[in-house]
Amino acid sequence: MVRPSTSASPGAGAAPPPRVALVEDDPILGESLAEHLQLEGFRVDWYRTASAGYCGIAAGGHDLLLSDVRLGDGHGRHLYERLQADAPENLPPAIFITAYADIDDAVALLKLGAADYLTKPVDPERLVARLREICRCAGCAPARDPSPMGVSPAMRELEARLQAIARYRDMPVLILGPTGVGKEVVARRLHELQGGTGRLVALNCAAVPEGLVETELFGQRRGAFTGAEHSRPGVFEQAAGGTLLLDEVGDMPEAMQAKLLRVLQDRTVTPVGGSEPIPVRARLVFATHRDLEADVAAGRFRKDLYYRIHVVSLRVPPLAERPDDILWLAEGFLDQHRRRYPAEPRQLSPAAREALLAHDWPGQVRELQHAIERACVFAAGPVLAPQDLFLERPPDGQAGASLSERLGASERAHLERALAANGWRITRTAEALGLSRKGLWQKMRRHGLQVPRAGGR
Repeated sequence: MVRPSTSASPGAGAAPPPRVALVEDDPILGESLAEHLQLEGFRVDWYRTASAGYCGIAAGGHDLLLSDVRLGDGHGRHLYERLQADAPENLPPAIFITAYADIDDAVALLKLGAADYLTKPVDPERLVARLREICRCAGCAPARDPSPMGVSPAMRELEARLQAIARYRDMPVLILGPTGVGKEVVARRLHELQGGTGRLVALNCAAVPEGLVETELFGQRRGAFTGAEHSRPGVFEQAAGGTLLLDEVGDMPEAMQAKLLRVLQDRTVTPVGGSEPIPVRARLVFATHRDLEADVAAGRFRKDLYYRIHVVSLRVPPLAERPDDILWLAEGFLDQHRRRYPAEPRQLSPAAREALLAHDWPGQVRELQHAIERACVFAAGPVLAPQDLFLERPPDGQAGASLSERLGASERAHLERALAANGWRITRTAEALGLSRKGLWQKMRRHGLQVPRAGGR
């Protein structure tokens, strides 16, 4: 899936309002900041965890970053350092906020390059004025789009390999990975990196009836067989000057494997019913979900053909091996829905994000895309819940309880960290979390947390 740009102008000649990435784990403070900034004319993407913030910001398209320093699953400084290391081109000017007036944190963040540092309680007018000042200085130029394949280290490494081989247009490329993982996206990216000239033509070899494979590949000449009233180019000819992707090449019939081998050896194709060979002038990319080495050993795939197409092999890892891409991809699919149906904005609830990250995704990116699209259609409101994403799951409480337990454990750990950081002082901890003393006591009772005898002031 190629993630669409998020910085499109809303109208001719009109610059879009600045887009703020808000990273805040406290629901009360986060909602308050998001609403206030939206009322002041900013577009706001609210991320409830450091990990979600990393995925969203690394994806690009933000003009400003507003983040709490102390987050439930990490530290704002670590988030900033990680973005600087992994996605510096997409890291916008940043302001950090915290209830802890710690000069060491402030100095460290400013040395790293943060634009400013504010302490809680945040003065909304001062915050907005500072954001606008920073935006004016920076010109709020839209951040450069990321690699269209993902933000995880694995996909960034794959991007680097594609860039390295793009100029070698005569070199066949074999893309390996499970069905639905995005092998065609990788082929399209390679096509773009080598200049994007000509067409990208894709043929799923497994979807073509055996009797038609030769015609689809090599084309036909008029009168080649009964019913062939017109000449028709095959995919090799259609892709001339561009890129040809033969998907699921491992499912190609054995007889066609021999003919494909001849094409690779001679770099020419002869249409069915024709006599004049046509030069192959396309970049050849092959893809499969099968274990071709095992198929060669079992006699299901020609060994000589395997070595011909296996000059450069690229593995697209399953989604379960690159969880950093899950929320990034989900946000991309939501962006697509927002553009198609602007009157039906959709966003993920914190619980929905947790559910997406907890799922195994056996159907890979395709399953994730279908889950988001289905949720956008059937959701009762603008905020997507876990049950919207997984309609096929029975509402039997067992799966829901698992998610609830996981969320409860996350909240309990967050409370324990905050209490420990404040010496188990209730008033100070409540202020740090943006809660009342009563609200903090209620949460502590719910999670079975008790103040040690030495603390509690």
